Amino acid sequence: MQILQKSKKSKARTGKLKTSHGVINTPFFMPIATKGAVKNLSTYDLDELGTEIILANTYHLYLQPGEKLIKKAGGLHKYMNWFGPILTDSGGYQVFSLAKIRKIKQDGVEFQSHLDGSKHFLTPEKSIQIQQDLGIDIMMALDVCPPGDSNQKEIIKACDTTYEWAKKCFKAWQKTKKKQQLFGIIQGGIYKKLRDQSLKQITSLDFSGYAIGGLAVGEDRKDMYKVLEYIAPKLPENKPRYLMGLGRPEELVFAIKQGIDMFDCVIPTREARHGRLYQFCTQREKGAIKLFDNLAYKTSIIKNEKNKLDFSPINNKSEVKLLRQYTKSYLHHLFKIQEGLGLRLATLNNLEFYLDLMRKIQSAIRQGKL
Repeated sequence: MQILQKSKKSKARTGKLKTSHGVINTPFFMPIATKGAVKNLSTYDLDELGTEIILANTYHLYLQPGEKLIKKAGGLHKYMNWFGPILTDSGGYQVFSLAKIRKIKQDGVEFQSHLDGSKHFLTPEKSIQIQQDLGIDIMMALDVCPPGDSNQKEIIKACDTTYEWAKKCFKAWQKTKKKQQLFGIIQGGIYKKLRDQSLKQITSLDFSGYAIGGLAVGEDRKDMYKVLEYIAPKLPENKPRYLMGLGRPEELVFAIKQGIDMFDCVIPTREARHGRLYQFCTQREKGAIKLFDNLAYKTSIIKNEKNKLDFSPINNKSEVKLLRQYTKSYLHHLFKIQEGLGLRLATLNNLEFYLDLMRKIQSAIRQGKL
């Protein structure tokens, strides 16, 4: 990763991350395309939004339609008609959160599919093989992500297993190393000592980048901030730093101030499906949440009755033509009648907000304002 600028006011930084399918400006946010599609959007929509990279999931694509089919189709990029960079999660988190039954063993995890109950055994080596068959740009090492309320003994075990699996993933990657990058994941829950231990173990392996896992998984938000503030600056400075699964706009700003470069989260797309819209606003507006300097945002529920007679554009400052043309009243109507166009418009709005937020942050860092 090429670091272009560092803030003098925080640990924030801008840079460029080169992949086999293009260069990404950091810090950046990855829209979630879990099963090979961003919900309610086409790849044309993603291009129009200025998306630079998306995230897909190994667990889901392995179960359906299967990595072999995708490989036969020419890889995930060709299969879903997206030719920018793609990062895939290893599938470990989904095994522990979705599988009906799972059993962790020294050489992998045995689980039953949440779709049909079929039995599978996912090893670190198999996780790498699946991700390589998908043909994506950035792979994640298989890890154990314990819930936020896990006790210290459970987290110690998770850290130990994560390290053993990381070594196996690294070895498998080295054997068939091509253009794909591989990131290691640091665990440790809310315990600083365990975070330090995991950091030392995972960074002893020369991964392409490093991720912080096991945050925003049920622990108290105050604890999350403390851990992030403690461990993020300790990550190798010359490698990309990825905070997995976060978060709210103000959380992204906080994390970037700690030196984080990469993010993903379901919030913009999931909230869109429930009719919650994100938009920038002045700090004086009711419900405004400050981000930095003069930048703030607010959310609104389009299904609220007050929008029925609001004939103003969904977002008159949007770069997306549809969001300037359609009114809040019409979007309110679409949600009331459960018309799919409403989901598309709301998703476009929220993803544009998140991607534009990252562009505003990059600009603020360059201007010395963050």
